[in-house]
Amino acid sequence: MLITIGFVWSNTALAAPQDVQCRVELDRAILPAGRSQTAIVKVSLDAPPPPQRIQRPAVNLGIVLDRSGSMSGQKLEKAKQAAVEAFRHLSNRDIFSLVVYDHNIQTVVPAQPAGFNEGVERQIRAIYAGGNTALFGGVSQGAAEIRKNSGPGYIHRIILLSDGLANVGPSSPDDLGRLGTALIKENISVTTIGVGTDYNEDLMTRLAQNSDGNSYFVESSRDLPRIFTAELGDVLNVVARRIQLTIECQDGVRPLGLINRQGKIRGQNVELYLNQLYGSQQKFALLEVEITGSASGAYREIARARVSYEDPFSRRQKSAVGQVAATFSSDTSTVRHSVNRSVYRDYQLNLNARAQEEAIRLSDEGRKKDAVDALKSSASKLRQVAEAFDDDELMKEADKTEAQAATVEKKGMTKKQRKVLRTESYQMKTQQMTE
Repeated sequence: MLITIGFVWSNTALAAPQDVQCRVELDRAILPAGRSQTAIVKVSLDAPPPPQRIQRPAVNLGIVLDRSGSMSGQKLEKAKQAAVEAFRHLSNRDIFSLVVYDHNIQTVVPAQPAGFNEGVERQIRAIYAGGNTALFGGVSQGAAEIRKNSGPGYIHRIILLSDGLANVGPSSPDDLGRLGTALIKENISVTTIGVGTDYNEDLMTRLAQNSDGNSYFVESSRDLPRIFTAELGDVLNVVARRIQLTIECQDGVRPLGLINRQGKIRGQNVELYLNQLYGSQQKFALLEVEITGSASGAYREIARARVSYEDPFSRRQKSAVGQVAATFSSDTSTVRHSVNRSVYRDYQLNLNARAQEEAIRLSDEGRKKDAVDALKSSASKLRQVAEAFDDDELMKEADKTEAQAATVEKKGMTKKQRKVLRTESYQMKTQQMTE
């Protein structure tokens, strides 16, 4: 669903296949002549598959595991099993550490080379459930273990698992968001895994978002080994890191704002940062712009983009560029038929992610009917686009959003539904690859 094909005019067609490619597209190839208008610029970063016969970068993996009282029983056992499996997937070039927390914080496995080690596995299996939930302190201690091997040769990742509310130490989404912002400056991403329906999804997604990590909602602990395996698969397949993307709007084009991504607008330029790209993954940014009018028949460059990144295999700095232009026409039929389905489709899906977030906000304010209406309205727009494009997958998304609206209408915003909406919205906005 995340890799799309559409009209593109870009000067990166000759980029080497082992390099990241930068593509710039517009929501229409032909724009209405004679008037100012808004348009959507999509900048895609297409990652190559991991190279064959080249040793992958070493991974510095830290697991931070909630062992509070609510984790006792099957949840903790499955979490320990998942941690052991993750450890076994690493090589002796990698670094592994494990921190547990309840109201206290304990480093069970200090940062050390991975590879088969029965002693480490015994330590993990001996973890037992305890008291309250010092989540902030647990992540901070996990980061301290990562910093013991903070050199540029490693891919740094924390996997945080929790099933409860943070109730010891800093505990708000803003607190954890600030922690995530600090960690990304050290090239440490935090992936969050929420188990069951009692954790704080706002806190977990904010931490993941601000550190450029993934986020998962796991209703059943039986899924934990699968989620850990999927996440480790990503970490072991990083093909680009420390990614700086700059979008330069040309004369007569004004950037209005990014859609569902964090970045900075500096005059005509928009700047974004990503920590890593995984093999064969596509990440993109959608930028709303205002374009001044041009005469019919005019041809203008709209935007350029440049991405610079580190190749983790060679540790060399690389870059790629792309650009997009448009023609102007007074023929409304010509304009209408020039729509870029790829860009428009991703734009609608991201608007749907916004509607999910809005439904949560409205429900939190006690405005259940407005929350339902937000989801229904978004589903209707998705359905219209799906019918126009004959897009079965988009139609399925419309059906799913309608079902979410029906659930909220019937039962209210349950804890489970809130987590589903928050997680799906996050995964769409970040183009998280899911199993």
